[in-house]
Amino acid sequence: MAGFRSLARQVRDQGCDTALRRYSLRKCLERFAPYGHRATWDHLCRRHGFGPDDRELDPARLVAALEELEEARAVWLAYEAEFAARRRREKHGGLRALGALDDWHRDVWGGNGVVRCGDPAVHPTEPLPQVMRRLVAALEQGPGEACPVCAGTRIAWADGPGDPEWYGPVCADCGVEVPRAVLSPDALARAREMRSRPLAPAA
Repeated sequence: MAGFRSLARQVRDQGCDTALRRYSLRKCLERFAPYGHRATWDHLCRRHGFGPDDRELDPARLVAALEELEEARAVWLAYEAEFAARRRREKHGGLRALGALDDWHRDVWGGNGVVRCGDPAVHPTEPLPQVMRRLVAALEQGPGEACPVCAGTRIAWADGPGDPEWYGPVCADCGVEVPRAVLSPDALARAREMRSRPLAPAA
């Protein structure tokens, strides 16, 4: 199975036809998709001006989308490396208990769904690297009162049919499922008191 970097090379390969290069970009999202596969694809299509089902398009747009994805991935991988190094130091020092942040990391290791968007059409409009830097800053600062992506405070608990593992706080301003580890107990309690309403596309 091709890895992210191998697929990225195919996206840049001018010897490949455009449809294959587009397919390779889409496959990259199986390795790294911060909003989840469909929402991250929708984000890249909107930001770089191509349709989700376009087969023939300007290859430069595909490369620009790839570069945005690569930069965001580099931000996340650097954070993961530092997180892993910190956990090794803690274990060496005798601290082996796992907290909420550790549990969350185990579920999103590699970058898939770190700020999942339940509605693929509702997600932040800022560049992915900017979103990832905001998330990393929030993770490093500890639990807070607002969405780490947009600083919005309209956070409501989402629930419904399906896998309850994905239920939790959702930002009504930008559409991301806010990691519980970045919210204070008070913020989580407020979110649980609210039920999510239909989200409007983030501006």
